[in-house]
Amino acid sequence: MKSACTALCIAAGLSFTTLPVRAAEFVNILTGGTSGVYYPLGVAVGKVVGTAMPDVKTSVQATKASVENLNLLQAGRGEIAFTLGDSLSMAWAGNEDAGFKRKLDKLRTIGAIYPNYIQIVARADSGIRTLADLKGKRVSVGAPKSGTELNARAILGAAGLGYGDMAKTEYLPFAESVELMKNRQLDATLQSAGLGVASIKDLAVGTSIVVVEVPPAVVAKMGDPVYVSATIPGGTYPGQDAPVRTVAVVNYLVSHADVPEATAYGMAKAVFENLGELAAAHSAARQIALDKATAPASVPMHPGAERYFREKGLVK
Repeated sequence: MKSACTALCIAAGLSFTTLPVRAAEFVNILTGGTSGVYYPLGVAVGKVVGTAMPDVKTSVQATKASVENLNLLQAGRGEIAFTLGDSLSMAWAGNEDAGFKRKLDKLRTIGAIYPNYIQIVARADSGIRTLADLKGKRVSVGAPKSGTELNARAILGAAGLGYGDMAKTEYLPFAESVELMKNRQLDATLQSAGLGVASIKDLAVGTSIVVVEVPPAVVAKMGDPVYVSATIPGGTYPGQDAPVRTVAVVNYLVSHADVPEATAYGMAKAVFENLGELAAAHSAARQIALDKATAPASVPMHPGAERYFREKGLVK
């Protein structure tokens, strides 16, 4: 009897060792600088994905935003990322001058989200009131080859300006640009972000600012349909009472072809069915809408995301 029990226990033990164990799946969310919009929204995306997909472990990575994010996705070093639409087009084309050494052919979209407003903000005492006034001033255009810096090139070029026209051109993230403006070491900063970005709010609390207009005529010369005229509503920032015309470009959530279809489906579902939680993380997310999520992009949609949007009747 004793030997029979021992044999039974051994057999039971062996049966347990042969049961399949499902490894935890990891989703790394690539965002931007911590003072921008991508990062807090990325944290919110991590929470809704982690809640909706219990077998997934999420992490949120601060980056230099669009260009770095897309290169990291191509290398398989992230599962979902934020990017500007023009950066996405350049990545798909392999625009080396924009920071893409070759065509990033593994990229797949998850969905369109909110528009980025290109916000050019100057110290009120700098004398800057128009784009032409940037000439001879000290201006920060964003981190080198970031989505913001690519936007800066496009706007300045359309306005007949270049970096060589500035007294000094700084390539700095949002928070560092603001600190230099506070200390009177910088006259203006160009920041491509959702409305109400924390860095500009921080600047406007203690410094009188001017939000510089980007006229529709300049937008028309920017040469890419992803750029559209838009308005920054009055009261978006302290001291900015009147609406200001500028240019906007749609942001996308993007993944890559090696992410399993079920994972991409789950990420799309978690994001677009929890928009209230994203809006609570940052006001820019109030402009994310399910019916706008399938806006055309230069990059194919991930099959998992496509399946979700087909269920919602947004993809035929």
